[in-house]
Amino acid sequence: MDSAAHHAVLNNAPRPRSRTRFETKREAILDAAANLINHRGARGATLQHVAAAVGLNTTSVTYYFKRKELLAAAVFERSLQRIQAMVEVAAAEPCPRDRVFRFIRLHVDLRAAVIAGTAKALVNLSDIRTLDHDLQRPLIDHYMQIFRLVRGFWGPFSEAPRRELCTARAHMLLEVAFWLPAWLERYAINDFDRVSRRICSILEEGLAAQSAGRQARLFSDEALRGAMPGHDRAAESFLRVATRLINESGYRGASIVRIVGELNVTKGSFYHHLDAKDDLVLECFRHSYKRVAVAQWLAHREGASEWERLSGAIATLVDIQFRADWPLTRTTALQALPADLRADVVRRSDRIALRFMGTLVDGIRDGSINPVDPMIASQLILSTLNSAYDLKGWAARLPRERAIAFYASTLADGVFDDAVLAWSDGFLQPDAPATQ
Repeated sequence: MDSAAHHAVLNNAPRPRSRTRFETKREAILDAAANLINHRGARGATLQHVAAAVGLNTTSVTYYFKRKELLAAAVFERSLQRIQAMVEVAAAEPCPRDRVFRFIRLHVDLRAAVIAGTAKALVNLSDIRTLDHDLQRPLIDHYMQIFRLVRGFWGPFSEAPRRELCTARAHMLLEVAFWLPAWLERYAINDFDRVSRRICSILEEGLAAQSAGRQARLFSDEALRGAMPGHDRAAESFLRVATRLINESGYRGASIVRIVGELNVTKGSFYHHLDAKDDLVLECFRHSYKRVAVAQWLAHREGASEWERLSGAIATLVDIQFRADWPLTRTTALQALPADLRADVVRRSDRIALRFMGTLVDGIRDGSINPVDPMIASQLILSTLNSAYDLKGWAARLPRERAIAFYASTLADGVFDDAVLAWSDGFLQPDAPATQ
């Protein structure tokens, strides 16, 4: 690919003509708003905060954007345009492998440029769902256009099953790219090239060794509950509703009023179980991580090889996300939590990643898992599981076993092997407990 095009798309190169004073100030406002959204969420980034960041008063900012929501929508649209440009550059490569690898390389290079101060970070797109419907709809339409372009990396599609498989692949690939800011900076910039190659190696070869089986044990809700400490049933109802609202509307969209309204209870009932909304959000995260840990423990107890243990945990957690009645709490809600609470959640997330890393290391030793970088592989697992909730509508259109198999295959066999089309209907062990 043309290196000039590569650098231009990373650095968000300005138009050939010089910008007017209005455009320059508008870009500065968008930059400040993007930074605030990434740290506070869309609802927490006020016009006052933006004005202070660019040395203006609030009235001056409203000259450019009449309302905070219009500013947030403009920030999201600008990042979507940048992502589309990256996708179009990658799509110009001659084959699926080269397109996927170029896409990952572009995102890794973007993170390096952001750290070096030569490029602006993309805004976290998950907060689009917090906007009003009239502003949200065109942004979602734009994202779906980008999604279809990414799915086209593997096109054309001659049959519907392969199209559905490539839907799972495109979603997984985008989430891997969007998750990079959460962990990539643990590495030195000089190691980014090595990291990029290792990500691509996992995407190409998958985690499961060729000799590993392609069946997974699925653990029932009853098995998960039986292995967890007991919870007050009323408190569980709050957690179930709050988790879904957080995933759909973000931290600030999951208001206490909405939660008690859905449960048809009083605010007094809420405060009987929890002291404040932050306590509720923190408990949602804690409960999610307990469920992940229990799935890992059950899979470890039942699996004969480390791959069987890993695949059992992945299948069970993907099933939880696809059923969507009580999904895992999306980590995007972290950005709106107070710093001390956020640190607690991050520590718990790191423990989950360490457990996956331990399974990966032992699996490499027993030969059931390919020799991969366990830290990088654990982050790909986390991003794939975390984002599975967003494909619940897609999963509902497919037989349950096939949906789980297609999505899990992106980790098991990578994103280029179509063998899952043959084995997907036998993916879950026949004696696996049914999850209703």
